[in-house]
Amino acid sequence: MRDLGRRLAKLLRAGDLVMLSGELGAGKTTLARGLGEGLGVRGAVTSPTFVIARVHPSLGDGPPLVHVDAYRLSGGLDEMEDLDLDVSLPDSVVVVEWGEGKVEELTEDRLQVVIHRAVGDTTDEVRRVTVTGVGERWTAADLGVLSA
Repeated sequence: MRDLGRRLAKLLRAGDLVMLSGELGAGKTTLARGLGEGLGVRGAVTSPTFVIARVHPSLGDGPPLVHVDAYRLSGGLDEMEDLDLDVSLPDSVVVVEWGEGKVEELTEDRLQVVIHRAVGDTTDEVRRVTVTGVGERWTAADLGVLSA
């Protein structure tokens, strides 16, 4: 998942919204950690479950990474507005775990990443990941480069 995040980071730019979904333990935060590495941001990318959102500034000339965990948020976009993601989005890459039904209205363009892990998988090795680009931003993007 970390390697996939590093590969995905090469496709991202400021203004991109990435929604991560999957079961608990599927690898959403690990993928976000790889995104942070690939984007070259400061700080360890860890689960922002209790702080809801963390901003990781770029160590170079790339965009910062805003990492959000919406798991504890029960409302839709209204509750997300308190995080000012609409202000951060144009200049950052915003990655939202558990964002379904909560952040889609931020932009017409987004990347949806769904991570499937076999229930009862004790090896934690096998994942099936579906990456779907939504909106004009992603129509010409070659998502095939993400295949391992």
